Amino acid sequence: MSDPTRPEDSARQRVISRWENEGGAESDGPQLAAPPAERASPGGPISAGEWTELKTRVIALENLVIALLKTASADERALARQMAEFILPRPGATHHRLTVHAAHRMGDLIDRAERFERPAE
Repeated sequence: MSDPTRPEDSARQRVISRWENEGGAESDGPQLAAPPAERASPGGPISAGEWTELKTRVIALENLVIALLKTASADERALARQMAEFILPRPGATHHRLTVHAAHRMGDLIDRAERFERPAE
């Protein structure tokens, strides 16, 4: 059971409350309906070069997250695993394979970080 007087439980509650306000949340709570579809992207279709750049950036971000998780405490990594469990579709929506895959990827990043030795203190 969480105890709001403990710093780690208080931090978890702050993270969870922020999570509810991010990723498509509306001003009065989580997004309940899909946003209206746009007919075309403003800049037109994405070129092969732009896809390559996006892939490169994702690889860089994944490795940065792994490096940051490497120095995180066991409690912080456990919290990250808990956050992965919060990746769910909107209420009433069906599970999408990419949503489920995103949660698994978070766990994979944490696992990869845990393979590194912790630095000597």
